[in-house]
Parts: sequence; C-alpha cells; structure tokens
Amino acid sequence: MSHATFGAPDLTTFCNLDSLGLVVVGQRVDVGRAVLERHVVDGDDSCRSCGGRGRPLGTVSHALAHEPFGGRHTTLLVRVWRYQCRQCWRVWREDTAAAADARAKVSRGGLA
Repeated sequence: MSHATFGAPDLTTFCNLDSLGLVVVGQRVDVGRAVLERHVVDGDDSCRSCGGRGRPLGTVSHALAHEPFGGRHTTLLVRVWRYQCRQCWRVWREDTAAAADARAKVSRGGLA
C-alpha cells in the first residue's frame, strides 16, 4: 500500500454506531467489558402535539448490550434528553428508535 490514507480515529464509525443515530462522547474500558457513553445525534426539542418548543428537564440513561469488540462485552450507555413543552406542558424524550426498540436491552447492532 504505497498510497495509504488515514483519517482521525473515530469510535462512532469503528463501533458501527453512525447507522444507529448515536455519537460516542466517552469510554471506559475494564478487563472484561467496555462501556461507551453516547448521545443522540439529531435531538429534537419540538413538541409532537402542538409544535411548540420544549425546555430541557435533564437526561435519563439507558444501558444497551452491543456487539463485542476486542473480546470484551460492550455496553452502550445512551443519555437521552427529556423535554417539556412550554405551551401544552407535554413531556417527551429524544427519539432512540434507530438505536433500539422501545424497552429493548440489546442495540440493533448487537442483534445483527
């Protein structure tokens, strides 16, 4: 390979998370497992009922099993923003349907 081209290291692409709509923001690697912290790429703070803008209420975390890398169990720690509409007071969370089904314990990448 006389003309090899290298890019910057990117855990999101390496772990096949770009297709799940997630981006890696942190990692913790232990002897037997790796935990990757991630956020939803395209967060939406628009109310689905009235179209008003939501105000952030904080985040909740979901742990999803993912495909193993390097002989280690891999866990995705997904931080999801919660919002409350300023007009109709409805509360919702960011959409994570691309990463996993509702109430799932395994990511779509782990199922594949």
